[in-house]
Amino acid sequence: MRVILFGATGMIGQGVLRECLADARVTAVLAVGRRLTGLSHPKLREIRHADLADLGPIEDELRGHDACFYCLGVSSTGMREPEYRSITYDFALSAGRTLARLNPGSTFVYVSGAGTDAGARAMWARVKGETENALLELPLEAYMFRPGYIQPLHGVTSQTPLYRVAYMVTRPLWPLLRRLFAEQVTTTERIGQAMIAVAEHGAPKRILGPADINAL
Repeated sequence: MRVILFGATGMIGQGVLRECLADARVTAVLAVGRRLTGLSHPKLREIRHADLADLGPIEDELRGHDACFYCLGVSSTGMREPEYRSITYDFALSAGRTLARLNPGSTFVYVSGAGTDAGARAMWARVKGETENALLELPLEAYMFRPGYIQPLHGVTSQTPLYRVAYMVTRPLWPLLRRLFAEQVTTTERIGQAMIAVAEHGAPKRILGPADINAL
């Protein structure tokens, strides 16, 4: 399968890219983002595109793909809603609407988060919920991944300094967290493998939590 990956430099995107490059089912990966990964691999091609709200200039490059793994995201900490909505909702719908037109019926996996709800009072949860709902209405095989605690593996790191510190502190506790909260935790490796599985043969439901991701 040919895959488009948004957000390849983020923590989840790094993990998903690693699994795509390692999996024989994925024949090509097109990474689209505002920054390059710096990686070199026979299956990987990258497009640096500054305005993710307007994919028109690179549309021809996006045709003919089987799946899109949308891992681009930002922490809402310290952000006002208009700015957060622009990055979270506008960018995702730009990708979804463009790919629905260019590759109708293709798979679109959106990384959301546990607690997402369009009716929530929390700004981040409401915006992500509205994003999920809008993507699910498009003519795509859309799936929403709602991971809880994510353990980065294989050298994957978060781009957010606060998160990097948090992961360093909790790393020794990972075996305990996995035993006590198996239904709420997953890894960057499992998320990547689950996305590939969904692109290959779908999933029993469109909104998938940590346990569903791990099962895939």
